Amino acid sequence: MRSTKTDIYFLIFCSIILFSSFIVFILIFFNHYRKKQRLNFTEKENMKSTFQQILLQSQLEIQEQTLKNISEEIHDNIGQVLSLAKLHLGTMDKNNPVLLEEKIQDSKYLVGKAIQDLRHLSHSMNTDYINEMGLPGALEYELNMIGKSGLYETVFFIEGTVQKLDKQKELILFRIVQEVLNNIIKHAKAKNISLLINYQGDQIEVIINDDGDGFDLTPVQQNENNNFGLGIKNMHNRAKLINSIFAIESTLGKGTTVTLTIPYTIAKTKTT
Repeated sequence: MRSTKTDIYFLIFCSIILFSSFIVFILIFFNHYRKKQRLNFTEKENMKSTFQQILLQSQLEIQEQTLKNISEEIHDNIGQVLSLAKLHLGTMDKNNPVLLEEKIQDSKYLVGKAIQDLRHLSHSMNTDYINEMGLPGALEYELNMIGKSGLYETVFFIEGTVQKLDKQKELILFRIVQEVLNNIIKHAKAKNISLLINYQGDQIEVIINDDGDGFDLTPVQQNENNNFGLGIKNMHNRAKLINSIFAIESTLGKGTTVTLTIPYTIAKTKTT
């Protein structure tokens, strides 16, 4: 009888220990889950904050670049066109009807061209023009602005069916390409620049190629702290932020190719 009671007490004791252990395990698991949940929430908020900061910075940089383009366009093109129109108007001779008519027509054409160029510039005053024109139109316009300088031969291609991406990510993607083009102008000593947008089955590729001097990628790969290397890393980080793969290939004396690849399924997902 005593043995039976002892066994019962032992079973009760073991049951209490097991139940307590189970409760402790549940509490530890729940506490770990809550910590992980809070950590995930914090990481998501940090990513959201970083995305918004990069987005705002990209908008400001695009506006700054746009104002620079407008200044150069007015000085180098529209100013020259209007000066030429003024020259035609100032040399008109009413005693020579044939030449007078020719100068009037030429002046009309030049003034019309200046008005058209000003309209194009007005579209680029707001970064919303990227959304309005679409990424292909905005990139083609940017490339045409470079080509109008007369220093570069530019070529723009589109392959596949154009797909609309999230406007915020298109803006950041546009800024990355704009920065690549600026680097070509500053450093590459190129004569030819090509830009391809390739809409594939499940992703979009943007490929920028130049035939400039090229450069050694070793300092960048070895994380050496220089302005050019930091610029490339900055573009790489922005690309990661929109789930894009940023790849760069360069050979001394043979130019540089930059490729940006974004999967459609990720690119179309809005940041929340």
